[in-house]
Amino acid sequence: MLHEHRELITKLKGKDARFDNLFEAHNELDHKIKDAEEGRVHLDDLEIAKMKKEKLRLKDELNTYLNSVKDKN
Repeated sequence: MLHEHRELITKLKGKDARFDNLFEAHNELDHKIKDAEEGRVHLDDLEIAKMKKEKLRLKDELNTYLNSVKDKN
């Protein structure tokens, strides 16, 4: 996820509450989706699709936020 921002992500972790919240929400969804797709948790296809859309929205928001922080430096 967002490999081009790896260095900035490392700098922000634990120091930027907005970033931490977005990053954690994205990671939680990623784990839930993997668990469902690998059969550890039962979710229907519609629920998985909703989670994937939310994960993509969070990724886009993270990318926008990281670009704005990067532009300020």
